[in-house]
Formats: sequence, C-alpha cells, structure tokens
Amino acid sequence: MSFYSPGETAEKSGFSIDTLRYYEKIGLLSDIARNAAGRRVFTDDDLAWLHMLRCLRETGMPIAEMLRFSELLRGGEETFKERVELLEAHDRRVEEQIAVLKTQQEHIQWKIGYYRKLT
Repeated sequence: MSFYSPGETAEKSGFSIDTLRYYEKIGLLSDIARNAAGRRVFTDDDLAWLHMLRCLRETGMPIAEMLRFSELLRGGEETFKERVELLEAHDRRVEEQIAVLKTQQEHIQWKIGYYRKLT
C-alpha cells in the first residue's frame, strides 16, 4: 500500500490542502492515518474516495448529500439500497443538466452558423 503526504494527495486529487482539511473536519474524509510525527498520510483508498468526491462535486451534488452518501458508505452492505437511490436521484439531475446544456449548445452552434454565413 502506498502512502501520500497531504501535498502529494492534493496534487493527485486536484483538491487543495485546505479542502482536504475541510473534508476531514466535516466527515467526508474519515480515519485518515497519521505517521509517527502525527502528520496525515493518505492511502490509495483515500485517493479513490477523493476521486468519487470530485465526481460528485463536479456534477453538482450538494455537500449535504455527499455527507449522506459518506455516512451510508460507512454503514456497510445494509445501506446498498439507499446508496443506489441517492446516486440514481443525482444521476437524474445530471441528465437534466446535460439536456439543458445540449439545448444551449445547439443555440450556440446555430449562432456560429449564422455568423459564418455573414462573413
């Protein structure tokens, strides 16, 4: 198992060190190991979880829902159904966002075509 300093973890995850501290403080990151000097060290599992958090955050999931998902994850196998429901609801919202963006993109592309005809 590999171990990473907070700086390496920030670089690999794309989150700032301040965000890593905040996520740990609010409970999105839990059980972060400490080295002999008491400094935080992150594992490959922590990086995988941070990758999931980035995905959820960048697709617009509110922190409160991310926290709920994190709590469910710590709840073990008996929370699979609730996790699926939470992710399905989020997936539906993402699909709605994609549809809106697609419509907006089509309008932009129409405008590009309009201006190309004028030049």
